[in-house]
Amino acid sequence: MSRRTGAETREHVLGVAHELFYRNGIHATGIDTVAAAAAVAPTTLYRQFASKDELVAAYVERADQATRAMIEAAVASAPSPRAAVLTMFDTQLAEMHRPGYRGCVCQMALAEYPDHRPAVVAKTWMRDRLRDILRAAAATDADALADRLLLVHEGAIAAAASLGPGGPVTQLRPLVELLLDAHGVPAA
Repeated sequence: MSRRTGAETREHVLGVAHELFYRNGIHATGIDTVAAAAAVAPTTLYRQFASKDELVAAYVERADQATRAMIEAAVASAPSPRAAVLTMFDTQLAEMHRPGYRGCVCQMALAEYPDHRPAVVAKTWMRDRLRDILRAAAATDADALADRLLLVHEGAIAAAASLGPGGPVTQLRPLVELLLDAHGVPAA
């Protein structure tokens, strides 16, 4: 059996930490639990991450990068700014239907660690990305619309986590369309 490189060990530990943090919570999951589940010695884990805070930051940043990549891939094929916004929400809605969905990693991290910097950076990126698309669409008051859509996005995530994908989240797309219409974002 071959040994993992440092980079492979880091990715392996992050994958295991993600599963445990996401399923059980960050505070409820100790570093020894992560090490045992990853089948690495705690000293090996600490060589990769100097502290639990560093592991948590890497977990949130990794989830953020995956979300950004997923959204950017979806937006890249959108034929118009309106379609780009709708695609962003459709992509997130598909995630909400994924088995085992418990909510947003960043929202969960912020619930346990208020002002968690990597989570705030992720939420700021989403707001800025919406704002950029809406400005390109010449939306009426693009900044206010971006804020409204971010509120809808965050609320949808919380509703899906608590009430499931068959609850209020079914109204996500119609609500986004209403807001886009109200701010003059054209269909084509």
